[in-house]
Amino acid sequence: MEEDQRKNRRTFGSETRSFGGWSQESLFSYQQHHYLLQLQNSYAFGFGYANHLQFFPALLPLPPISNQLFPQNQRFEPRTTHFRKHSRKQSTPSDSSQIQDFSVSEEACKPRQQPVRKAVDARTKVLAVARRPDCGGVEGKVITLLANHFLVKFDPTQKIFHYDVEFSPHPSKEVARMIKKKLVLENSKAFSGCLPVYDGRRTIYSPVEFQNERFELYIKLPLTEEIGENLSEKHSSKDKIFKVNMKLVSKFDGEAISSYLNRDEDCSSCPLPQEYIHALDVVLRESSSEKCLSAGRSFYSSLMGGAKEIGGGAVALRGFFQSIRPTQQGLALNVDFSVTAFHESIGVIPYLQKRLEFMQDISQKPAKILSFEEKKQVEDVLKSMRVFVCHRETLQRYRVYGLTDEIAESIWFPDRDGKNLKLVKYFKDHYDYDIKFRFLPCLRISRRKPCYIPMELCVVCEGQKFLGKLSDEQTVKMLKMGCQKPRERKAIIDGFMEGGLGPTSGDQANEFKLHVSRQMTQLTGRILQPPKLKLGNGGNVRNLTPSRHDRQWNLLDSHVFEGIRIERWAILSFGGTPDQRFSITKFMNLLSDKCEQLGIFLNKETVISPVFEPIHILGNPKLLESKLKKIHRNNLQLLICVMERKHKGYADLKRIAETTIGIVSQCCLYSNLGNPNSQFLANLALKINAKVGGCTVALYNSLPSQIPRLFRLDEPVIFLGADVTHPHPLDDSSPSIAAVVGSVNWPAANKYVSRMKSQTHRQEIIEDLTTMVAEILDDFYQEISKLPERIIFFRDGVSETQFQKVLQQELQSIRDSFHKFPGYNPPITFAVVQKRHHTRFFPTEISPHCNVPPGTVIDSVITHPKEFDFYLCSHWGIKGTSRPIHYHILWDENEFTSDEVQKLVYNLCYTSARCTKPISLVPPAYYAHLAAYRGRLYLDRCDIRSPVTVPSSPQITPLPKLNENIKKLMFYC
Repeated sequence: MEEDQRKNRRTFGSETRSFGGWSQESLFSYQQHHYLLQLQNSYAFGFGYANHLQFFPALLPLPPISNQLFPQNQRFEPRTTHFRKHSRKQSTPSDSSQIQDFSVSEEACKPRQQPVRKAVDARTKVLAVARRPDCGGVEGKVITLLANHFLVKFDPTQKIFHYDVEFSPHPSKEVARMIKKKLVLENSKAFSGCLPVYDGRRTIYSPVEFQNERFELYIKLPLTEEIGENLSEKHSSKDKIFKVNMKLVSKFDGEAISSYLNRDEDCSSCPLPQEYIHALDVVLRESSSEKCLSAGRSFYSSLMGGAKEIGGGAVALRGFFQSIRPTQQGLALNVDFSVTAFHESIGVIPYLQKRLEFMQDISQKPAKILSFEEKKQVEDVLKSMRVFVCHRETLQRYRVYGLTDEIAESIWFPDRDGKNLKLVKYFKDHYDYDIKFRFLPCLRISRRKPCYIPMELCVVCEGQKFLGKLSDEQTVKMLKMGCQKPRERKAIIDGFMEGGLGPTSGDQANEFKLHVSRQMTQLTGRILQPPKLKLGNGGNVRNLTPSRHDRQWNLLDSHVFEGIRIERWAILSFGGTPDQRFSITKFMNLLSDKCEQLGIFLNKETVISPVFEPIHILGNPKLLESKLKKIHRNNLQLLICVMERKHKGYADLKRIAETTIGIVSQCCLYSNLGNPNSQFLANLALKINAKVGGCTVALYNSLPSQIPRLFRLDEPVIFLGADVTHPHPLDDSSPSIAAVVGSVNWPAANKYVSRMKSQTHRQEIIEDLTTMVAEILDDFYQEISKLPERIIFFRDGVSETQFQKVLQQELQSIRDSFHKFPGYNPPITFAVVQKRHHTRFFPTEISPHCNVPPGTVIDSVITHPKEFDFYLCSHWGIKGTSRPIHYHILWDENEFTSDEVQKLVYNLCYTSARCTKPISLVPPAYYAHLAAYRGRLYLDRCDIRSPVTVPSSPQITPLPKLNENIKKLMFYC
């Protein structure tokens, strides 16, 4: 998938462009190293890392510079200076004659005519993404909203010229932008005074065509020229010269996108003109790219609210996300508030002191020698990080490839004459600097050459995204910094649009005849009615309709819909003080009483007395397994594990219990058991009941009664959910985990079975989907004695650039699973569920402090101009601004209407197994996410350390098989 994205950046074909790649070469220091920004504006050299070291000449004399590359008397001028005159009379498309009308015609609202469905091999035929079947839904109370989409008006006749640009020698991204800026400044007449834009890679877009399709320029920048990387080589003080080759690749205008947005009949099957959208996206990003740090599609700066230290060597920066999108109202710029963690730009030693506990006293113990495990942790933290040196003047950035095997005191290296030099003595002789931490290893800054630098002379470059897992404390600080109520978030976004760092801060938009509205898009949504719910027969209240503003309900006078009898259970304790262990008996009684109130039978007596073990048992998988086997001799239904604190052995506990032994487990912390409140006990009881086979609630009016056109009681339907979880960003070898869940009861559709498989590293397409779906269909048949008449498939974790590929391959994989059942070919609806987007809604009629109410659905104005998608906010946002879920129907053989599919998804959100409120994500997709996470846990073992060197071809570690005792239970809840 990543390889496909890299190809797309070059070809600019019909594929969607990807901006997700984060190049660490574009990072630079902001606390100590401001000179790159100065160079971009004035091209003056400055060296700003304040320290006690003096600056000395580089190490050895340079070899003479060859004149072959640049002959004598070479004039650094453009070879082609005749360009077409660019008219300065560029009107912005604010005139009424240029405003595009993208309203929906009555013809477009007619119900679609579906052809007779045939089984077609999706892998051999390009599938068209489903079109919207109508003009959107009509059910629900109307609500007026604002969306953080800003209308972009454009002139369809304005041509855009795409030039490929190549720099030699190849510069870093920040230097490349400096070259482009100077190129425009020094050749203003040649460019007719226009402002071309640069995407930071190899593309320049211009509103004016140059006379010759190819030309060559030379640009001088006052950079220190690096000749090699070895410590024993010096650096030239001359200006660095870059050769710039440009050639015209293509030219296009906005007529195609205008026809696409207008839904012209002759363009009904035309693909979205991605190249034009990408060009406009680059235009609107140009100004911010020159002033801010970029990370993917977002920009960050300390000027946007300051930087906040969050501990552990990380700093949080505020910024904004932006992306241009095709919508029903036309092109719109989606702008949102964003907060991201970056590595703190400080010396490597202070950074390690903040990051690793065993390094905190290194200043007081400079002679400390790291153990093998400590050295491995240091290497894991620093690997792939970019640093700069502070013992000499240079703009060079170095990537850390690892640590030296020897400590600094023991390192010798050969100079250019073959003479061995001792590293410590070398720095004393050449820089008059005594290495203080000579018992620490040095940084390896070259993959192949023996190039080493002492840690204390290195500084972490600014602007590097923090890819490590944030601690609980760091996460709390990040959430507090980014958690803004709707009114506050709206004000911040409006500030970005008006400010000097935002997408409208430059003059590039005028050059390309673009006008970006400063006002958010106003639209109307609809609030769907909550469904009536069915509870257990044993309670006083047996059905209810959630009427609170947050659509939450309580079970004070009610029972769960299906409570399970738990006769045989036990408690296993890990760690804890004597007082904490003494509270176990009280906790057992309180939990049993709460279960009884909810209609769940939990025996007041465990089959054995509580077992108390030290917490270090969790760190020994073999010993832990023997303890669990001994306890399970009593054929337990449930094992409750109480822990002193969070422990990495939690993963081993789950793996052993669910694969080797076959027992459902529920973990909790002693800190919650001291004086457990009623809500904690209720939540625990609901999770336990769901894991052992019960369910909390069901729809009073079944799905067949709510959607009678498609669903019938005697024609069962299965709801499938699928997700793929990938390893940590710094892990480049572990397999990805795919999970598929499926409902196995009808018409309640609130119990799910799961299948999990490991697959190729970072492969988004589910490789073994056919087998997993076939097994789930078999489970469905065993429960109901029928195969499902319809299949509704919810796919999580897919970006828009992957829609077509996922649809092509996974739809056919689902169909291939039918081969196990001769003559079976049910209709399929394939929907993608997107959580990680940046569309937000702000109510205008309700108090501005409140979020949009649960059930708010939007399927007009800011949705796709042709395809079948909608936004649904099914939950109540307690903190911050609610994030709706974006549902995109890629394939629909069941022929849902907008109202039907929206009602279906919203009603399913009320059937969660472990809470008494509607959840934000449709349950099949949510359960698939939980199952994929559980599969990832099975690979996180305490007794296996990841290798220091990454294998050339990562091996796919298979997941252990689930025990038959729990295979059909929702143990992952």
